[in-house]
Amino acid sequence: MIINFTGVPEGSTVMAEALCFQAAEREWARSAEQREEKEQGMRKKIRVLIVDDSAVVRQTLKEILSSDPAIEVIGTAADPYIAARKINKEVPDVITLDVEMPRMDGITFLRKVMTQHPIPVVMCSSLTEKGCDTTLRALEYGAVDIILKPRLGAKKFLEESRITICDAVKAAVRARIRPISLRPRPVEKKLSADAMIPPPVSRAMIRTTDRVTVVGASTGGTEALRVFLEALPLDSSGIVIVQHMPEHFTRAFAQRLNDLCQIEVKEAENGDSVLRGRALIGPGNRHILLKRSGARYYVEVKDGPLVCRHRPSVDVLFRSAARYAGPNAVGVIMTGMGDDGAQGMLEMKQAGAYTIAQDEATCVVFGMPNEAIKRGGVDSALPLEAIARAVMRANSA
Repeated sequence: MIINFTGVPEGSTVMAEALCFQAAEREWARSAEQREEKEQGMRKKIRVLIVDDSAVVRQTLKEILSSDPAIEVIGTAADPYIAARKINKEVPDVITLDVEMPRMDGITFLRKVMTQHPIPVVMCSSLTEKGCDTTLRALEYGAVDIILKPRLGAKKFLEESRITICDAVKAAVRARIRPISLRPRPVEKKLSADAMIPPPVSRAMIRTTDRVTVVGASTGGTEALRVFLEALPLDSSGIVIVQHMPEHFTRAFAQRLNDLCQIEVKEAENGDSVLRGRALIGPGNRHILLKRSGARYYVEVKDGPLVCRHRPSVDVLFRSAARYAGPNAVGVIMTGMGDDGAQGMLEMKQAGAYTIAQDEATCVVFGMPNEAIKRGGVDSALPLEAIARAVMRANSA
């Protein structure tokens, strides 16, 4: 495949650097055998290339990623042209890619990479609502995840950024047609849902006609949620969703889904009612809990520590559903790395809820559903396209 740079004059510096992309394409093709060996677990570390026009961000990301023993930063690049030259020398396992850069934006570079020899890409974006739609579009073009550029000078934020960024890179390298075998790594200490809500009471609630569906998803979840929500009719039961995503992006994501779906989709606000024909998406960087007052279900949006390495946490939502909805709830756990939601789904099942996991064949990463299945918290493992029907059947039973 020839990479086309229309309108670039011959003999210019840009044209010369454009040729680097063509050389990179040939190198990517020649590296297939090398990448196959890596996928068989012959390499010990995940090799990352950082592409960002800010020298400070490049250095900070390098320090954060290098602090994880499973990750090695093999290089940094100030723009896609420099990145192409570095890829020509060594193909990384994962690229972290800025959105706005000089000479070529990150979305354009992402499309060039994905149409030649796909490499897992994690988009790195600033904490602003401007550009959220563009960054979300990157997920449609093949990016695995979105992370926030770490703010400087805030120790707590940097530490939480380290966990989130390293986990995103580890999830990205696994998000392939053939799963990669990595040596087991020690799991860092993480908080459980106890940090936000007590365990559910042992006695089950009385079954009522007022039903609610709670959903958790992570890597690959933006597309999975679109498929699920588009299949639901206007009179479907109320839905509460946790999708691991940075703040502000959840609002843009909800608005996009609202334009596509029959049901109303919105970013949840504290006190919002859970209504038929409405899906509430928990805002990024805040936990969301299901609560009940009389016959009314509503959501509580609140701050708190990372739970299962995430905020919002699926475990927090699922535990609240077990506690306040019991057998009146349906739980769905979708594609994602790690085990967030596995314990909460078990608690939902023990409280009488019907629980569904997305099956391995349709997951981008079969981590969260697999953990829920292994713990005995899943009633049915279904293909993505069948989940909406199963939810509707369960809520009409």
